[in-house]
Amino acid sequence: MLHIKADEQLFTQAGDVKFGIIHYEGIEAGNIPSMLVGRLQLYTENLHTELQMKAWTDYPGIAAWRKIFKQTGADPSRYRPSVEALYRRIKKEPSVPTGNSAIALNNFFSLQYEIPLGIYDAKAIKGDMLIRIGRDNDSYKGLNGRMNTLNGIIGTFDEDGPFGSPYVDSVRTSVHDGTIEAVQIVYFHHNHSMNQAIQMLEAISKMFIQVHGGDSSTYLLSSENPKIDK
Repeated sequence: MLHIKADEQLFTQAGDVKFGIIHYEGIEAGNIPSMLVGRLQLYTENLHTELQMKAWTDYPGIAAWRKIFKQTGADPSRYRPSVEALYRRIKKEPSVPTGNSAIALNNFFSLQYEIPLGIYDAKAIKGDMLIRIGRDNDSYKGLNGRMNTLNGIIGTFDEDGPFGSPYVDSVRTSVHDGTIEAVQIVYFHHNHSMNQAIQMLEAISKMFIQVHGGDSSTYLLSSENPKIDK
């Protein structure tokens, strides 16, 4: 069962954002397949070269998510969207992808589409999910190794509190080699039409299933359709 909704006030502040939700079942996440390592390495090396010649403003996705952070009340110079953080890492060094295959592929999608994505172990999520703008008492231990406060940042919450955002995700719901069911959130910005978002969701879920097996279901949350109850 998947129960998730977006707070209507979020759209008032953030504008025409959309949230793609992909529910994966029966997957096998683990070591990155060697053929995928080669593909990801080639991609990051090419991106590394490109980044030496471009400014951050040349990337529409980064610019769009910086704008959204400002609209919701966060300083994007202090709290960078996760996609920008990834790009900055690649600009410094095109590192070889390591670790969990689901996380590596999630990062690849973020780089490819210039948007934040989050992927979470569904078994670690407690009850219904809510996407809303965080407050100063909303915090969690993040994958960046720090306690992170979501004040003014879009966050995803369950019964135990926040666990994800387009800034950084939590340790509590992170995927691991034993993950067999996952929820992926794709953060679309103002420039994505409904049709573009749907096509991107289909492409992301198709490639993810090709690597990890299992089945997937895709949904799109928007101001017109802010709730999923499946």
